[in-house]
Amino acid sequence: MGFDTSDDVAVYRISDELALVMTVDYFTPVVDDPYSFGAIAAANSLSDVYAKGVKPLVALNLVGFPMRTLSLDTLAEILKGGAAKAGEAGISIVGGHSIDDPEPKYGLVVIGLARPGEVISNAAARVGDVLILTKPLGIGIITTGIKRDRVSPETIAKVTRLMTFLNRAASEVMREIGVHAATDVTGFGLLGHLHEMTAASRVGAMVYLSQVPVLPEAWELVREKVVPGGSLSNHKFIDGFVTYDPSISEEAQLVLCDAQTSGGLLISAPREGKDRLLARLREAGVTEAAEVGEVVEDPQGKIWVCP
Repeated sequence: MGFDTSDDVAVYRISDELALVMTVDYFTPVVDDPYSFGAIAAANSLSDVYAKGVKPLVALNLVGFPMRTLSLDTLAEILKGGAAKAGEAGISIVGGHSIDDPEPKYGLVVIGLARPGEVISNAAARVGDVLILTKPLGIGIITTGIKRDRVSPETIAKVTRLMTFLNRAASEVMREIGVHAATDVTGFGLLGHLHEMTAASRVGAMVYLSQVPVLPEAWELVREKVVPGGSLSNHKFIDGFVTYDPSISEEAQLVLCDAQTSGGLLISAPREGKDRLLARLREAGVTEAAEVGEVVEDPQGKIWVCP
């Protein structure tokens, strides 16, 4: 598994029984608290492996830090947050690398092991599958609101809890029940990552806006034009792949394209196993998992958004 289907991990076959699963992710702060930033960045980095149904093994730190303008105590808190989240995932951070950088950056290289045939790709969605999303949308809009001082402390705490919530349980349930394809929803937004899945699988998709979980606070912010640049770019980029029902507002379109940080998993699962999958996800603590659409026939990978 590599670049050809826009999957977010590389899978290198060592033998018929063993494959190495590798990914890397890091970014600039999305919240002010350094410990929370470290935990969010680590959770986000782990998600690419979890989206493949793979258990992570070890990780390496990647750090950029402005040594001349910020205290090393701040860096220590970032690393503590990352280490705590790695501990929650049951893995060790075994090394890493840092550079002096004008802007703080943090994330992980994550390594996992798997049987080659058991890695879940984004390229095997099947016509008739249902689409399950495990976290609500609106994270990017709210973190942009944080940067503009437009968000309450209660909402900051709420979105921080969401971003630091590991996709571990969702991954374990997905592997237990059996699904056809999966990806995590991050920088390209729900529709962008769904298009990667439909294009790789040579199928189309229907998304039902009324069924998509969205953080309520995001709606007010998007109406006030508080939208990250990445979400605007996503909206423009996927214009040729997506057909919106005339009733779908531009605000709703932007929410569906919102660039998420440490978002949930998007799962393409057999319809006959849908109820069991959703029930097990909720039993495992993934309480906001929802059926948001279905896979339809279209070899061009197009997406239709309905009310």
